[in-house]
Amino acid sequence: MPYIPTLALILFGLVALVAVTVRVIGSLRRFRAASTLVGDRVGDGAGLLKARFAALSLAVAERRPDQARQGEPRVPSVDRGRQEDSRGFPRSY
Repeated sequence: MPYIPTLALILFGLVALVAVTVRVIGSLRRFRAASTLVGDRVGDGAGLLKARFAALSLAVAERRPDQARQGEPRVPSVDRGRQEDSRGFPRSY
């Protein structure tokens, strides 16, 4: 009966393969759970960052004067015509 040690080795190999497979599957489940948790936290952080940036943009836009929101310049000399002579020097009044 020389085949009994061969069958015993095959059976031992199958048992070892099942044990390793069960451990690997358990590790993969834990890894997937951890990666999901990390992904959710990163996603939440990115969402909060976007919300804060939007709120900051809105606050800055609300602080700007109405003329700036309409695209009008805030330079006071725009409606007084040209303020310098042809050589580039300011006019004296």
